[in-house]
Amino acid sequence: MDSSCDELTEQRRKTQGQTTSIECLDLHSNDTLTLLLDGASSQMPIVAPELETQRRVAADTARPLPVRLEAFEDIMDSEVGDTTLVRARNVEREVGLRQIYLKFEGGNPTGTQKDRIAFAQVMDAMRRGFDAITVATCGNYGVALALAASMAGLKCLIYIPEGYHTKRVQEMTDLGAQIVRAAGDYEQAVIISREHAEAEEIYDANPGGANTALQMNAYGQIAYEIYDELRDAPAAVAVPVSNGSTLAGIYKGFLSLYRRGKTSRLPLMVAGSSHGKNPIIRAFLKGIPACEDLKPEQIRETAVNEPLINWHSFDGDQALEAIRNSGGWSLYASDKSMLTYSRLLREKEGLSILPASTAGLSVLLERHGREPLPGDRYVVILTGRKS
Repeated sequence: MDSSCDELTEQRRKTQGQTTSIECLDLHSNDTLTLLLDGASSQMPIVAPELETQRRVAADTARPLPVRLEAFEDIMDSEVGDTTLVRARNVEREVGLRQIYLKFEGGNPTGTQKDRIAFAQVMDAMRRGFDAITVATCGNYGVALALAASMAGLKCLIYIPEGYHTKRVQEMTDLGAQIVRAAGDYEQAVIISREHAEAEEIYDANPGGANTALQMNAYGQIAYEIYDELRDAPAAVAVPVSNGSTLAGIYKGFLSLYRRGKTSRLPLMVAGSSHGKNPIIRAFLKGIPACEDLKPEQIRETAVNEPLINWHSFDGDQALEAIRNSGGWSLYASDKSMLTYSRLLREKEGLSILPASTAGLSVLLERHGREPLPGDRYVVILTGRKS
């Protein structure tokens, strides 16, 4: 960072009372990106040692299925979900908006919300008699599924685009998963994984397939956990979106609560994603009735936005419907903005957040900066823990 940047930072600190030095980061600097973007990371130990007996029982295919399922459910109930919801008072003071609550999904075993659907689908696969499960991934979901499959004694086949590199591949193989390099991009890897699942009678854990309802129900648990803490729905829930599954599932959970008279309202669903690189945000901003695929050749990933990138959002229409039906909104979040908020959360709240996880927070506060939001409770979903 050069001296002119230091001077600008100091001037803004004096005039605004805020630390904005991250705005001067050189996004083309590999050193800077390495410092901030090591990817999501698993907890250590990844599962509590006291659950070792249940792990051995669940993975023992010679035991009766009901016994294995009970042991696996013990692990799932103990380790997955029930993540922390905390009020971010220091961030509130910084941005001038009261009652911001952070739902930190990085507390799940492999460091992201993906554990919720991975464990739910592995349990479903066990019940239905599958001995193998497959998914296409660029990292986080693969680790979550590899962990859950290893706990259940299932074979796990993970398809990764051949041109994509992530250190999480080592975690997957350490957990016993078989890695298959697929030609093309992520969306093409999903198609290959799905076709293999159908041909070989393997459980398909990919988004947008036959098990979508189960995935939505798993993410709906996030809404129930928020309700348990707040005893009502917040004014808004801000979520980073890629395929749209997490946001759509959370909305489904709150819709169920509202219909059963548990909450007095539905929250506004707020979606954030990388600039110009997500069909959900594009459809909302352009007023298009359904998501339309982007041109793959125009998609450019960075070390910041990669978890958000999709030219096709598999559950995009459901997420788009949730945003519109709730009266919410969606906007793009720049790499610089996501870096800014990941550092703010680390410095002000002590949370180590994958920058892409702050896309929802970014667009919530962008709206607040333009049109001050009323005093109420706002929940921000932070989907990944940074290593």
